[in-house]
Amino acid sequence: MFLGIVKGEIVSTINHPFYDGRRMLVCDRIDEHGKPSGGYIIAVAAVDAGVGQRVLILDEGNGARQVLANSSGPVRSVVVGIVDAVEVET
Repeated sequence: MFLGIVKGEIVSTINHPFYDGRRMLVCDRIDEHGKPSGGYIIAVAAVDAGVGQRVLILDEGNGARQVLANSSGPVRSVVVGIVDAVEVET
């Protein structure tokens, strides 16, 4: 799992049937201080996250399929939570 910021949403007219009715979010990876840590990921939304929100992303296929309750879905990454705060010991 890692932190991300939702930067946008992907809209498609033709896709795999698994994605019908599901939102796909473009998320930038961030560190625990909210700074970009490099790269981005496209993840299916399991929560109602929107652009600009800090989120928790599960990036592991079997876990993502379990969260979405579909054992054969073509998915690897899923947004599993909206993060209110991050506390880091220094």
